Amino acid sequence: MKSSNPVFSRWGAGRDDATAGTFPRHPVGATAGGPAAGDRSVNPYAPEAGTDARTAGAPTAITMDDVVVRTATTLGTVVLTAVPSWILLPVDEADIGRSYGLAVGAALVAFVVSMVQCFRRTPSPALILGYAAFEGVFLGVISSAASTYIAPGVVVQSVLGTFTVSAGVLIAYRMRWIRVTRRFAGFVAAAATGFLLLLAADLLLSAFGAGNGLGFRSGGLGVLFGVLGILLGAAFLALDFRRVEDAVAYGAPREEAWLPAFGLTTTLVWIYLEMLRVLTVLNGDD
Repeated sequence: MKSSNPVFSRWGAGRDDATAGTFPRHPVGATAGGPAAGDRSVNPYAPEAGTDARTAGAPTAITMDDVVVRTATTLGTVVLTAVPSWILLPVDEADIGRSYGLAVGAALVAFVVSMVQCFRRTPSPALILGYAAFEGVFLGVISSAASTYIAPGVVVQSVLGTFTVSAGVLIAYRMRWIRVTRRFAGFVAAAATGFLLLLAADLLLSAFGAGNGLGFRSGGLGVLFGVLGILLGAAFLALDFRRVEDAVAYGAPREEAWLPAFGLTTTLVWIYLEMLRVLTVLNGDD
């Protein structure tokens, strides 16, 4: 089952519909329970036929701690660049244009870097941390402007909202209230495509003088669009959790722990921005 998040498309790529929706628990070479983890037709990380993973110089397998540490490192990089950007880049009326220009430039660089990483066969910590750093600059300026011109507490509310959504999805996933299957992934991919097309249309209309575009930045329609974005981010988060679980169960190489760190960071940034959108619209309409 392929993920709609491109950085996880390799994990579980060999799984078919018969195994979709199951949750393997055993590392490479295990034979009890779950899919045949030692079968390369099911597990792309299984050793080649005729080799013994214990003696063939196989890399150390990924653990949940590896994912947690690298995710914390990536998110910490976002924060470490967001805070100075908030403090040092002015958002007053005289200089806000320059700060917005730097923010947009940082966002574009972050996007390019993320695309380079997505098309690489192996994770690059430098690219992933570079993405996090430039994304932090963008978030710092946007958050500072929202706090200055909309409501001082909107950023704290957005951060708390992001943590709440993430915790809720994690609980629902662990309790198996959310079952990440091939159909679920396909639905999320289709929904994300439609959402991004609408967002692109809104930006284009705004850029070419159509005023408020499609109306996604104000009023009830803006709130609805933001809520849909949050729900979509929550669905991506469930896909990310599934990919982490599969990677640990299949015994992916330890260095690939940077991939879930990258995926989780991009998803959390998405949820935060959509949460900020909703709260900004609500506070702006007061």
